[in-house]
Amino acid sequence: MRTREIEITTGGRRGVFDLTAQVTAFLAETAGGGDGLLHVFVPHATAGVLVMELGSGSDDDLVDALDRLLPRDARWRHAHGSRGHGADHVLPLLAPPGLSVPVLGGRPALGTWQAIALLDPNADNPRRRVRLSFLPG
Repeated sequence: MRTREIEITTGGRRGVFDLTAQVTAFLAETAGGGDGLLHVFVPHATAGVLVMELGSGSDDDLVDALDRLLPRDARWRHAHGSRGHGADHVLPLLAPPGLSVPVLGGRPALGTWQAIALLDPNADNPRRRVRLSFLPG
């Protein structure tokens, strides 16, 4: 298995951050044009990774939907950090910390409009780590 940790600077901004270019670069260096399995993992309790279409407003729609499902108010028992931070700790219910993507010919086998993204609703952390691992097939 080949692995690398990358750092994503969110600047303390909540949102969706495209990882596809970093993933593609990692695979270009490690997959050698071969097939296998890519695993993407974020070692944080308040962030997740997902595959979705980005742009055209879908990023903002996702954050808005998340805020409707997990309101950023004082209802949460986990109450440190910024207002509503407890909701961030329930995020794995909707966006898990890890996902796997098939790799074919050294490239992620994504659909036409799919991208690999970090979902970070927690503005308290300006930087996130993401672990990329490639297992040759």
